[in-house]
Amino acid sequence: MRGLRDIVPAVTSERKVQESTSGVLDLLTRVTRVLFVNGETTEQTVGWGVRAAEALGFRATVIPRWGELSYRVEGPQGPVHDVEAAAPVAVNMNRVIGTVRAVDRFLSGQATLDETRSALAAAAVLPGVSLGRFALATVVAACCLAAIFGAERPSTYPLIAVSAAIGAVVRRGLGKVSPNQLLQPFAAALVAGLIGGLAQRLELSSSLALVAVCPCMILVPGPHFLNGLLDVVRARIALGASRLGFAAAVTAAISAGLLIGLWLVGATLPPFAPSRPVPLWIDALAAGLVVAGYASFFSIPWRFLPLPMLVGACAHAVRWYALSEGATAFAGAFLACLLVGAVISPLADRMRVPYAGLAFAAVVSLIPGVFVFRMASGVVELARLGENAAQPLVLAVVADASTALTLLVAMGIGLILPKLCAEAFRPSDHVQPA
Repeated sequence: MRGLRDIVPAVTSERKVQESTSGVLDLLTRVTRVLFVNGETTEQTVGWGVRAAEALGFRATVIPRWGELSYRVEGPQGPVHDVEAAAPVAVNMNRVIGTVRAVDRFLSGQATLDETRSALAAAAVLPGVSLGRFALATVVAACCLAAIFGAERPSTYPLIAVSAAIGAVVRRGLGKVSPNQLLQPFAAALVAGLIGGLAQRLELSSSLALVAVCPCMILVPGPHFLNGLLDVVRARIALGASRLGFAAAVTAAISAGLLIGLWLVGATLPPFAPSRPVPLWIDALAAGLVVAGYASFFSIPWRFLPLPMLVGACAHAVRWYALSEGATAFAGAFLACLLVGAVISPLADRMRVPYAGLAFAAVVSLIPGVFVFRMASGVVELARLGENAAQPLVLAVVADASTALTLLVAMGIGLILPKLCAEAFRPSDHVQPA
């Protein structure tokens, strides 16, 4: 019996250690999964999870891949492994903010482990913005983009508003019945194509085809593009390529929906669409409102909107002045994004908001969506004409493709360069690199 009494405490102690290791693994998965699938950068996602585990005296490793997260927790009784399905296809800043806040309180000693688990569980199910705010944000953003692009006809704005509102309702409705991430942008773009095509046939739209294009511009998956670019720069090639591939697939779905909608009513996108210059105050004010609308898609709480709106307006003012002084569109986009990156990078860290979503919301009006959609339309026309395609059409397609790619690269470099410099010279004190 003596030997048995000696063994029982040892077994009990070992079981406690194992339960503790499992608890750390549970905490790690709760933190990283919510961040990963809702738009946080990979670096921050891994860093917050590792810090939470280290606060409990354990060593943790998180390996993110497209579609899954792999975990390893090392404790006194050896390592524990786990793999969990997780695809980074959503952007819900409200959930990210709630999760980061819960971990931050735990690391600072303001919350116990049980309180932190409860807070994480609540953050993981925080809803997005209401349908009313979502639809209103879509309408405001699309109409303001039309103002930036120089819409002149009064009939343009109500048509864009109707198209954007219907598209928002369709997106939310499809999101409840289908998990397919490509169906929602395709359906919304299809609505925009149908309404824009009808407006073109009835001569209610300008030659810019803004009724069709502007509701589609707000569907572009900017945060996924930016997060993918950040992963590639940090040598997470597979994950970065997957993110960029997903962004490209969503863009392709938007283009397909737009072109099919136009085709169904016998309309097309114009091959050339020079925009009308607008005054500085209209450009900056509209850009700020676009930020508010686009940020609402990501479920940013109202209190976080004023700063990115101001930054977005200032970025557009910088671009406006650069273009007025003879700078190229690429240089203007780069300078605007450089300003956004320099300001948003410390703000996002301080406010505990995902950098990709906040930064891209501030520059969404610079996205070369018009060139992408025109390129897609030109490619379809080239396929139809075959060898009979005229040289100007071929050159137009190549020009649109190269312009869109160059603008995206210029924007991406401008957005990530300040962030990388800040992390290199003034590393965050609450996140350790993976």
